[in-house]
Amino acid sequence: MRISPSILNCDFSDLRGELAKISNADWAHVDIMDNHFVPNLTMGLPIVESIVRTTDLPVDCHLMIEDPDRWAPGYIEAGAQSVTFHAEATKAPLRLAREIRAMGGRAGLGLKPATPIEPYLDILNEFDMILIMTVEPGFGGQKFIDTMMPKVERTREAVNKSGLDVWIQVDGGISRDTIELAAAAGADTFVAGSAVYKAPDAAAEVAALRELAKQHRH
Repeated sequence: MRISPSILNCDFSDLRGELAKISNADWAHVDIMDNHFVPNLTMGLPIVESIVRTTDLPVDCHLMIEDPDRWAPGYIEAGAQSVTFHAEATKAPLRLAREIRAMGGRAGLGLKPATPIEPYLDILNEFDMILIMTVEPGFGGQKFIDTMMPKVERTREAVNKSGLDVWIQVDGGISRDTIELAAAAGADTFVAGSAVYKAPDAAAEVAALRELAKQHRH
């Protein structure tokens, strides 16, 4: 059960301090948005390079951008250990996943709430992680969409049947109130932004979320 705090909600004027607060997490989740694929603009390669230099946590970049086929490999070059690109934005998901893996990175495939998992079940072996968005991508602090749980369940069933080691990540509205539902449905990797960074003690919140996920594991 992996907790991957999203730094979207952190204080960027103190990146080092904010990353230190989550040193007990499993990953640092970095949201890359381009104001095209989603209606928000965040950070790009230079900031990712700084994050990688600043933290010992492995970095997972979630690319909510157009043309990930062109841009995704650069994030592995910048030092990210995992790059997740969106099914709705890529022209050649297999080629891109293979390119990321060939560079030594983990390849993740992200699905917006209305995108079905079924077209990708036959090619699960090409990915290290499937990200089921539990909000519409674009902004932090949104309400968890619990109707995504059947999609998580179907993905878990397919992964188990395949015998593959593919992580199932959920992102959006993850908190103490919702992590139990997601874990019970079969998710094993949880992105939590507001819940962690708005808590009085971010590290304690990471530990509490991990414990809840373990208790309700699928």
